[in-house]
Amino acid sequence: MTVSFLDTSTEPTEAMRDAMRDARVGDDVYGRDPTVNELEERAAALLGKEACVLVPTGTMANLVALLALTSRGDAVVLEEQSHIACAEAGGVASVAGCMPLLVAGRHGVLRPEDVEGVLLPPDEHRPQPTLLCLENTHNRGGGTVTTPAETAALRALCDEHALRLHLDGARLFNAAVALEAEPAALAAGAHTVSFCLSKGLGAPVGSVLAGPAQTIALARRMRKLLGGGMRQAGVLAAAGLVALDGWRERLAADHRRAVALASRLATLPGLHVDPEAVATNIVFCDVADARGLASRLLERGLACSASSATRLRFVLHHQIGDADVERLASELAELLPA
Repeated sequence: MTVSFLDTSTEPTEAMRDAMRDARVGDDVYGRDPTVNELEERAAALLGKEACVLVPTGTMANLVALLALTSRGDAVVLEEQSHIACAEAGGVASVAGCMPLLVAGRHGVLRPEDVEGVLLPPDEHRPQPTLLCLENTHNRGGGTVTTPAETAALRALCDEHALRLHLDGARLFNAAVALEAEPAALAAGAHTVSFCLSKGLGAPVGSVLAGPAQTIALARRMRKLLGGGMRQAGVLAAAGLVALDGWRERLAADHRRAVALASRLATLPGLHVDPEAVATNIVFCDVADARGLASRLLERGLACSASSATRLRFVLHHQIGDADVERLASELAELLPA
């Protein structure tokens, strides 16, 4: 059996499977699925927002937010390595009809001084920025976190320039654990915020988008436009409700194992990793021929991703235990040249 160091590969727990089997369901398109309604109410409360809508994926959550918060021809400010910019098939341009303005963050984390340079005075020749998107934690930045104070500073900048703020919080609960903060505190500065029920939280399918009731009503319509309206979706929402139980302790264990893995890999020849840079549950390491090494690991029953020709990416989640961390380190020690 392959052990996967990818948090997109998590399988539902037995508790989730039981909840899915026994879920009360109805037609969610008409707001009649009681389990979906319960999940949306609970998620909105966790994030300190008025309303929430369940969607199939994190990509759709971000896209319906873009559609609800912008008009065609607007510009959207994005961190240059963000998921919206790099891994959502260009939906910001091709579907929302917006011009991406890419800004380099510091390991993915944006600060006001990074953004101010693209917030030029209105000019009929160029698209006008109307939305800033953040990502917390930042995937390609290595699971880095943005603090509530940093978000508040960016919100102040948005208010000054009449921008709205969307937070892609696919792994927001990991940030909450790392900062010992509540999810609502991390979402406070954002007009809208999304998070994935999958990945670290471990549900098989689903993300949510939260925000003001009027905005979420429009986002719900955009979900329908994109084909995301679901019928008896309570079967999925039931697993999401289980995922929201005990998440802090679960994710803290993932973070602990990520640091342990980085510390172990730092001792191996040919691998370059900084354990001090591990902020949450993502570990990057630099190595020659990362893709070849990932392929050889897979042959040995260990899955990971090569995010570039020279970078391996390992993500810790609830199906990875201490023995799996040690096994990965031992296999890499055998595969790497002495």
